[in-house]
Amino acid sequence: MQAITLPTFGDEDVLTLAEVPAPTLREGEVIVDVAAAGVNRADLLQRQGFYPPPRGESELPGLEVSGTISQVGEGVEGWTVGDEVCALLAGGGYAEQVAVPAGQLLPVPKGVDLVDAAALPEVTCTVWSNVFLTADLQPDDVFLVHGGSSGIGTMAIQLAKAIGARVAVTAGSQAKLDACRELGADILINYKEQDFVAEIASATGDSGANVILDVIGAKYLDRNLDALAVNGRLVIIGMQGGIKGELDISKLLTKRAAVIATSLRARPRAEKATIVAAVREHVWPMIETGGVHPVVHDRLPLARVADAHRLLDESSHIGKVLLTV
Repeated sequence: MQAITLPTFGDEDVLTLAEVPAPTLREGEVIVDVAAAGVNRADLLQRQGFYPPPRGESELPGLEVSGTISQVGEGVEGWTVGDEVCALLAGGGYAEQVAVPAGQLLPVPKGVDLVDAAALPEVTCTVWSNVFLTADLQPDDVFLVHGGSSGIGTMAIQLAKAIGARVAVTAGSQAKLDACRELGADILINYKEQDFVAEIASATGDSGANVILDVIGAKYLDRNLDALAVNGRLVIIGMQGGIKGELDISKLLTKRAAVIATSLRARPRAEKATIVAAVREHVWPMIETGGVHPVVHDRLPLARVADAHRLLDESSHIGKVLLTV
């Protein structure tokens, strides 16, 4: 089969379309013939040599796909050949076929195109596990999401609004902020022109944000603490702004706040299956009734994977970028 390989680490041009062995079907897994794969910033980090796959998982990049089941392994129940699915992966998505643990499969939601369904697994599982299961976002909470126009951000806005939270976003252009407004964001902050701490204070009467979802990391650590409400929860899921920051413990104590850092890829399969099941229970009904939808910026053929990575690296996109197979 054809797949995107990484014969070495480096810039986008190291990504190579090559013939590789088809995945092996193991107990508890299915083989999915891939229709599309989502492109994530984690893929860029893997390409650069900074984010290796967990032990025993595929060395190929790609953390989510949509497609059709072509083989079903022993011990798999509830799935059959021909089912249209999307899936959360630990790797291997940039390929014509991928082996998927059955617990990480989701049906393509009613009303969603098979290709566009590839935009759902990573963002829904990331947002639901971090914002709702971990940070316990509640109706009427103030929720700040950095990078509101990203794939993660566009899903976070929709899910938070769906439960009745007040949503604040940061983004770097008016076009991106307009897109966030259309998705339901209440407080729009251009981080290139405005101080998000001051804007959150002004919008909340100095109360602050109850939950912050942060992809920046070190650069925003201290300022995120300033923006948090008493008993607030800061969830860090990225490090675009660096990996080492200074934490003022006195601020943390004063606000009785929590700083949580999480990742999804390296979690055990059983834990991922629990998250996927929760997403199917809580998020899929929102999608199927039209209240939540995938936001897709562009769809590029697998052979143009380098262009897809450049697009993400430039941060000019709104929503998800997909590779079609």
